[in-house]
Amino acid sequence: MTARFPLSPSDDTFLDTTDRRYTHIVDIPAPVERVWDALVADDALVSWSPVITAARWTSPRPFGVGTTREMTLGGILRLDERFYRWDEGSRMTFTVDAASIPGLSRFAEDITLLPLATGTRLIWTFALEGAAPLRPLLAAASPVNRFVTKTIAGGAARRVGADPVGARR
Repeated sequence: MTARFPLSPSDDTFLDTTDRRYTHIVDIPAPVERVWDALVADDALVSWSPVITAARWTSPRPFGVGTTREMTLGGILRLDERFYRWDEGSRMTFTVDAASIPGLSRFAEDITLLPLATGTRLIWTFALEGAAPLRPLLAAASPVNRFVTKTIAGGAARRVGADPVGARR
């Protein structure tokens, strides 16, 4: 059994105000339905991000508020996620309830899909906060975190078989 270190719950206020917040906007020339299907697939994230080495939905389908998932990053860090928002086909938001390593105090992600005439606009926000001893390291690692999270967000376009247009922020 892997050690579990509980995190404090996250909410929309945390997503909007934390110092370690990374928002990426990617326009994908594919319909919203196809992008959503990629996000909720059994191989979500693992199929397009080398950073995510394992993912497992731990709730039965159909998914909704309260759905849980386990994510493993780099084969080292396991996160237990719980979705507190689930707007089928357009938006999902989760908080991380526990991590396999100490030091994180809060972590959340918000994913929004907006229809465009040419496809879908993906807005993906990653937000994290460390315990006091970890905060200087998170600040120093901010450029790396921004790059990694941008790669994850941009990978969604590749997963649906489209090249991202205008990935920014």
